[in-house]
Parts: sequence; C-alpha cells; structure tokens
Amino acid sequence: MTQTPSTATTTAIAGGPAERTRGLLQGLGAYGLWGLLPLYFLTIAIASPWEIVASRIVWSLVFCAILLTVTKNWGHFLALGRDRQAMVRLSVASVLIAVNWLTYTYAVLNGHAAEAALGYFINPLVSIALGVIFLKEKLRRLQWVAIGFGLAAVITLTFAYGNVPYIALTLAFSFGLYGFVKNRVGRTATALTSLSMETAILALPALGFLVWLVASNTDTVLSAGPAHFWLLAASGIITAVPLLLFGAAARRLPLTTLGTLQFLAPILQFIVALVVFNEPMPVERLIGFALVWVAVAMLCIDMARQPRRLTAIKVS
Repeated sequence: MTQTPSTATTTAIAGGPAERTRGLLQGLGAYGLWGLLPLYFLTIAIASPWEIVASRIVWSLVFCAILLTVTKNWGHFLALGRDRQAMVRLSVASVLIAVNWLTYTYAVLNGHAAEAALGYFINPLVSIALGVIFLKEKLRRLQWVAIGFGLAAVITLTFAYGNVPYIALTLAFSFGLYGFVKNRVGRTATALTSLSMETAILALPALGFLVWLVASNTDTVLSAGPAHFWLLAASGIITAVPLLLFGAAARRLPLTTLGTLQFLAPILQFIVALVVFNEPMPVERLIGFALVWVAVAMLCIDMARQPRRLTAIKVS
C-alpha cells in the first residue's frame, strides 16, 4: 500500500506522543547496537566475511522462527507470503541488507572500520534525499545545507583516500534504500514478520554456502571449536534484535525523522575504529569527516527545532 508523504506524516502524528516516543526509543536502540557491532566481529575474525554473513542469515531465521512461535505470529507470516506486492518489496529489501552486511563485515575485518563509519554518517543524508526524491518530502533550509556539506565531504575524502570511498557509499546507499523499501512495505507487515520473510528469502543460498564450506573443509563454524560455533550462532540474536527495532521504528516514524536518528551508530563505530582498531586518521581524512560532522550537527539542530515548530502550528 502506497502512502503519500502527507499521509505518512499524518499517520505517524496520529499515533500520538506515546507511539512517537516508542519509535524514537526503538530507533535509538537499533543504532546503539549497530554502533557496537564491530566489537562482536573481533570475536569471530577467523571466519571470512562470506561465512559470517551466511551464518548471520541462517541463525537469524532460527531466532525469528522461535519468536514467531512464542508470539503466535505464524499466521501473519504466512499471510505476508501471500501478499505479492509486499513479497516483491521484501525480496528487494533482503538483497539490499545482504549487500550491506557483506560490505560492512569486509570493511571491519580488513582495516576499513572508519570508512564503514563514514558510510553510516552519510546514510542519513541518503535517507533524507530519498524522502525528497521519491516521497516528495519538503526539506528545510538547514537540511539542504547539510546535504551540501555531505557532498563536499565525499569529494574531500575521495582525494584523501586516493579513490572514491566505495565502501562508505555502498553502505550508505544500500541501507538508505533498505530503509526506503521497508518504509513502503505497509502496515500489514510487522517488524517480526517482515524480518522473518527477508531472512527466509536469503536462507536457502546461505545454508547451501555453509554446507559447501563444511564439505570442502574450508569452514570455521564446525572446525574452530565449540566457542566459535556458539559465537557464530549468537549472530542470529545480534543481527535480528536491532533489525526488529529498526523495522518497528520505521513503521512509526517518517523517513526524514528516521534519518536523523542514525548518527549514534557511526559515532560509536568511529570511536571503536580509532580506539580499538587503531586505524589511521591523517589530517586530510579528518577534514572530510569534519565536513560530515558539520552536516550532522545541522541536522541535529534542525531536528531540535521541529518540536517548537509543531507546537507553533498547533497553537495557530
């Protein structure tokens, strides 16, 4: 079901302050957990990015199946599978999130955690731009200026890295588009049923890949000991919980609001990259990051002004 921008905004506001607060808390929880995700990858670094992502998919489906059973939501899950339009969108979403997971895992395990953080700094700007282009959402002056600073940052970092920051841009656009698609799935799909369907779509090729690794004796999931096995198994919970929180937040908040919540994750990721992974940050890269932070600050200021604007509108 397609909503116009005004309808989407009205629906979010009509939910009341409690629903908006719930959405904000869910969004903050999701991005906080994502911000600390590189620390988890340190514990399973002997596995390849492909094996880690395949394990995340399979174990996420197991965890979702348990939740569907406990919450008695199998009927809703099967009904979602019969919704052709929703299935097309969830299929696209599953591909986008798989690309995002693989790119991020590769970045963290290969000394590019800071560039991965850059991708998630840029991601809110991508989400806002998608809202403008496809949902016809109106931008305020500070938001336009913030997008300009974001573009300047990408150009600066292209020179700083010596090439286009492909990892950052892939992460930004894959997750920005994922959020956009999830926002359009409709309210008939809950956070749990939509995530379960996404992982179900990806599960067969992921399981097949893991079986091939085991058969060719190139796996770590069974050959690196029980501790490593259970750490990989925990990827189901570690993956599903923030995605469930994100899916729930995406259903309660406009896309532009959702975009402004995403700053927590890259801030934490950037700190982890510098403090824990000891990644280099020469002056030219720092200038590029500083431009992004200026954009982030402008969007935060704009977000802080919004409650006062809404109050003024209601009073008038």
